[in-house]
This record gives sequence, C-alpha cells and structure tokens, in this order.
Amino acid sequence: MITTIDRDAARDVIAYAVRQSAPRPSYQQKLAWALEENPRLLTGEGHLAPLRAIPRFIGLLHAADVAGIVRPACPRCHRVVRIDKPLDGQRVCRNCIAKSRVEECVRCGARREPGTRDAQGRPLCPNCLITDPANRETCTICGELRMVSIHTSAGPVCPNCRPLPMLVCSICGRSAPCMLSKLTGLPRCGGCDKRQAQCAVCGRLRGIHSGTADAPVCGPCTAPDAELWRPCPACGEADRLQAPGPCPRCILKQRLDELLTNDSGVISPKLRALHDALAGTERVGTAMRWLSGGIVSTVLSDLGSGRRPLTHEALDELPEGKVVEHIRSVLVAADALPQRDEQMVRLQRHVKDLVASHTTAEGRKILHRYATWHLLRRLRRRSHGKDITHTQLVVVRQHLRAAVYLLNWLENQNLTLGICRQSDLERWLTSDDVRHRREAGHFVRWALSQKIARDLSFPAVKWNGPSQAMDDEARWATARRLLHDNTLKPEDRLAGLLLLLYAQWPAAISQLTVDQVEEMDGAVRLRLGAVPVELPAPVAELALQQVAVRRSHAVLGRTDSPWLFPGGQPGRPISVWAMGERLRKLGIRLAETRSTALFQLATELPAAVLARTLGIDITVAVKWQRAAAGDWAAHAAEVSQRPVRTDQHPASNT
Repeated sequence: MITTIDRDAARDVIAYAVRQSAPRPSYQQKLAWALEENPRLLTGEGHLAPLRAIPRFIGLLHAADVAGIVRPACPRCHRVVRIDKPLDGQRVCRNCIAKSRVEECVRCGARREPGTRDAQGRPLCPNCLITDPANRETCTICGELRMVSIHTSAGPVCPNCRPLPMLVCSICGRSAPCMLSKLTGLPRCGGCDKRQAQCAVCGRLRGIHSGTADAPVCGPCTAPDAELWRPCPACGEADRLQAPGPCPRCILKQRLDELLTNDSGVISPKLRALHDALAGTERVGTAMRWLSGGIVSTVLSDLGSGRRPLTHEALDELPEGKVVEHIRSVLVAADALPQRDEQMVRLQRHVKDLVASHTTAEGRKILHRYATWHLLRRLRRRSHGKDITHTQLVVVRQHLRAAVYLLNWLENQNLTLGICRQSDLERWLTSDDVRHRREAGHFVRWALSQKIARDLSFPAVKWNGPSQAMDDEARWATARRLLHDNTLKPEDRLAGLLLLLYAQWPAAISQLTVDQVEEMDGAVRLRLGAVPVELPAPVAELALQQVAVRRSHAVLGRTDSPWLFPGGQPGRPISVWAMGERLRKLGIRLAETRSTALFQLATELPAAVLARTLGIDITVAVKWQRAAAGDWAAHAAEVSQRPVRTDQHPASNT
C-alpha cells in the first residue's frame, strides 16, 4: 500500500515504523486491516483513524521523508499537531479535548477543565482544588497553611520551603541550593537562574543557561534547536515562547508605548528615559506585573498624556501609600524627576498635620516653634546636606509626640506651660498613662531655655553602661557560622559580620555605599569612619562579591545604584527595618550583639581610635570605654608614674 503511494519508499523503513507504532503482532494486523479499509488515512484523513497507532505510524513515515504521506490536521483547530485523543468519532489534539471538557466551576465561576468534583458531583477547577483548605497542611518550616510538596520525617513541607540539594553551580561556581538545568543537565543555582546578562556568544541581554559568570551563554546559544527556540515575529530574536505571538519583551514595549505616549503619538523627552529603562529591564515579568497594577497604569497614563504634570507636587496630591512612593522612586531613578529627601518631606508633612490637629492656639504656636525652629533645624544641621535616615525621622516624631502628650494633659488640667509648676509636672510623671517620658524631658528643657516655662526641673537621664548581659561566646559562635556557612545568602552574611565584628547598627549598614569598599595592593578596606578598616580575608571576599553581584529587587532591575545593599525601590538603600529583619532571621539579637561587640572593642582601642574607625561620636566612644573600664588616659597616667628600674635596658622601659 505504501509503495503504491511512493515507489522509492524503503521496505526496512516501513517495517521499522510498523514495529515502533504497533509492537505486538496482533496490533500490527489490526493496523493493516484499518489501512486496507480506508487507504486515505495515509494521505490526509488520519483524523478518522480508528486506532491510536495510525497517527503515530503516519508521523514516523513522514519523518522518514516518505513521499505522499500527509500528516493529518486536527479537525477542530486545523493545526498539524499530535492527534491521538478520540472525540465524536475523530482524532483531535489535547487542546481541543481540554476545551470540550470545559465546565463552569461552582466555587469561583471560571470556565475551565474540572480538576475534581465535589460531593454532589459538581465541577471544581484546578485552582479551587489547590486552594481548598482541606487539601492544605501547615508547613513545618514556614508555619503557613499551604499545599504540600513533600512529607518529611518532621512533617509536611510546602513547595516554597522544599529544600534543594546543595551542589556547585556550573555557572558561578558557588555551593548553593541548585536545580538541574533542562538544557545542559548541570546544576544551576537560583541566582543564576533568575539573572540576565549579555550573552558572550550573541551579545544579547537574555537569561543565562550555561557558560561561566564572566562569560555567560544564553539558552538559544546553549542549545540552538529550531524546534525549541522560535523567533519572535516582532523583533526576530529567538526566544522560548509560551504561545504564538510576540516575545515578552516586545509585549512590554507595546504596553509602555500605550501608557507613555501623548495625544500626538510621541513620548515626552522626560519620560523617554523611563521608557528605555523599563523596556531594557532584566526582569520582564516583574515589570509587566508592576504595570498591570491599577494605580501604576493610571498614574503613568496621566503623566504620559499630560493630564498630570511630571512634578513631585503632582504626585503629592495622590493618596499616600507604598505604590505611589515606588512610582516616585522609579521616576527619580530614571532621571524623570529630580532627587528629593523623601524622609524630610514626610517628616514636614507629619509635623504640619500634628501641629494643626492641636486644639488651642497657644499649643499650636509652641509646637510650631519647637518642631520647626528646634527639631527640624537641628536635624538639618546634623545631616550636613545628606538625606536623613528613617531612624532620625522616628526620633523626631517621638520628641514631638511627647510634647503633644504633655500639652494635652496640661490642657485637660486647665493649665498652660507658662503656669505649670514642678508639682504639676511630677503629678503627670507619676500618672499611669505617661508616654515618651525621656523625650518629654527634652521638650521641657527646651521650653525653659526659651523662657516659655519657669521653675521646672527635668534632669537628663545619665547612661550608666549597657543594661544587657555581655555574651561574647555566643557572638563568636554566630560569627563563625556566618564566615563558613555557604547556605546563607552572602549579603546577609556580610551584614551580620559587620554587626558582630564592627558594632554597626542596621541603620549604618543600610547606608553603606560601594565607594566605601576600597581594594588596594591586595588588601580590602572598608571606610566606616574617618579611618578605613582592613577586612580579614573571608569578610573581604564577601564584600567584593556584594559589590560585584548586588542587585535591586525593583522593576528597573540592575541599576547604577551607589548603595552596597540596594533596596526594593530603585535608587534607594534597603530600609532599616528590612535590614534588621534579615539579621534577626539569622538569630542575631541586635542590641545585645552590638553592645557586646562595642564593649570588647572599647577595652582594646582608645576612644579616639574607636570613634574614627567605627564612625561613632567621640562622646559615645568615651562613655563605652569608661563602661568597659578601659580608660586609656588613666592607663597612660598610671604607666608614667611607675618607678623606672635601672637594671633594665632603656628600650624595655619605653
């Protein structure tokens, strides 16, 4: 029958196709009977095949270049794909089978192929099946009620917490939790799996699948298979497409053009930089999800069309929230908006609202003087033109709230700050609802200096040393774990070591820049203060690695950020709260650990050296040195008063 269609067809090729499609002799006989009954199955009517082996047999003959053999198309979608599913007397593809089974989910209303059915036999979609609380268990690692991935001896583990094997990544060479690449079969860590870089072969910005950290290779260059990598109809670049149509980057560019173009069909010069930055981002999926948000798309559309001017003041009119702040940070990082001290602006707005909310005119006047001409003025003087930190903002808020609490209490007692006496102040201090007692003393002392109050006494609280116990053994045990545990993130290890070894607060660690890490003559130095500190070899490697591979978790991806620990918002460092949470997850008690480190350093270094090296104030260094009983001035005076022994060499006395 086949040689009738193609006289040049080899008999061994036909025999091989028969054996591969129908291994058993009885099934081969059924195959022959079906083809004898309808020979047109071989020339285009394969969708009418009564046996599943016939489409497979036709595919093998077509792959062997037997002339006249036609692969059948799906009778419903008319695509030439694999058809082996029976439906209404025909062979159709899997996609058409799934569409024929579509039902409306009784729980969410989605029209999908049912994943299961409830007790009444009603359809439930796969999403409702997964999210059903009855099919979830509490993960023993994260404690969340989630779908179970594996059951261990300790209990169920969700997919997010499922441990990956510790292997050496074939790209970056680090020992980390790795997955085996489907293209190369070699281990690849999570960082390399998400990273995009310029391919060393084609030079295009793509996901990395092989090569090394210095010479990465993209997927199409790793496995140039025409069936696996299809060219995008818009840009022509080969990419792995989930569905027919343009690639994700071209879809992102189309979305940006829709949002940022004005009525004339052009993009304003100020927004052109934003368009190019978002279009060239490493994480296309992250940018698309960010643009799909209702507030983000509305704001960008208003800015592009000109309905809202591109200024900080126009964004201030929007409701406050993290989404608007993130939009502002993206615009600033793309040079569409100028830099602005957002913490100071937020503090000024808070001061204005708090002063305006006070009931009496005299109280508003006092609060305005205290906040504007004392707290904010002192904060600007201490910041030396730099952006203020979140910790400074919190301190000013506490001082201002303490003043509000005291003034409100005086108003309830029919008193004012001018006629308040010491007995009244002590009565307030001994009441049960006193808040911010120490900060209230700062306000009272300021009122005395400004002649607003008189005959009041509110002494400052003297610091008498650390109140918590010094646990040096636990500190060094944690330091050894951070130095040698490669399963932890390098940035977390570096931040933890800066706290354990150099007594740096999370606020100081988050403000470090890449310029403070200096590599010279084989040594790595870190400038925490006026004098740089030479880092030991393990810490130096972590610092250099963080400078090289640091990245932001924002929609702009890798930017030229000056921060050593970039935050989620472009152009800004990691927040103090986020840095503290990352250190707490390492088992580090922040206040206790810093006190222990600073206590030991104060016993080994003079106060001047300690202040210049760690970047702390000299008065703080002196207090810590006295608390550690390591007063170097007293030690020098004691040495100078010792009697000189004449039987020793003068150099030994020196």
